[in-house]
Amino acid sequence: MEMFIENESKYKFDETVDKLTESIVSIGWKVTHVHDLQETLHKNNFEVLPVKVLELCKPAYSVKLLESDNERLYSSLMPCRISVYETSDGKTRISRMDSGKMAAQIGGVVNEVMQKAFADIENILTPFFRQNSQV
Repeated sequence: MEMFIENESKYKFDETVDKLTESIVSIGWKVTHVHDLQETLHKNNFEVLPVKVLELCKPAYSVKLLESDNERLYSSLMPCRISVYETSDGKTRISRMDSGKMAAQIGGVVNEVMQKAFADIENILTPFFRQNSQV
């Protein structure tokens, strides 16, 4: 079972990050943090191609996993993350964990919440993909 999904973006790197951030916010999600891994590594004398990891949160979903001791165990899966990166051939790709598959194995409230979150994120991402771009 594949736990990660990768698609090619139809936009360049910076445009993908900017448009994706706008789309996320427009449907009521929050971008809580953006990790610029290229910048972080550059500060440590390493050079890599552009990589940004967006941390996403929808408070109405998060509270369902954090309000009960039984589900707090899964807080390490939070917030949801989407990675945007450039490959050596100049393409921009978007990757994320298939949290729907993982949640199905857990069941209960976790499955209910993570299935909704996964569907929301996939709906946000779909307009960004080049046709037949899943790798």
